[in-house]
Amino acid sequence: MPDLGAPPGAAPVPAAVARPAAPAAAGRDTEVRPLGVEFTPTGDPEVDAALGRLEVLDGVPTEGHLPVYEDVHQRLGETLAALDRP
Repeated sequence: MPDLGAPPGAAPVPAAVARPAAPAAAGRDTEVRPLGVEFTPTGDPEVDAALGRLEVLDGVPTEGHLPVYEDVHQRLGETLAALDRP
């Protein structure tokens, strides 16, 4: 199912994210909880769109975070590079 809240061209959250977390090692907590991090808009639409992608991670097992982090990193890098262009 596509992420309807994601901006166009956003990297999809992998199907592995939708699966329950694999059993953890003995004594480790496996419950997936919301991070509770609040997003404060920066006022720059491109930066806000990139950072807004992090909201899809709330309640997602850690194993599913990397593709979203990579997408956000790429978007922020492109935004910074655009500042150097005339």
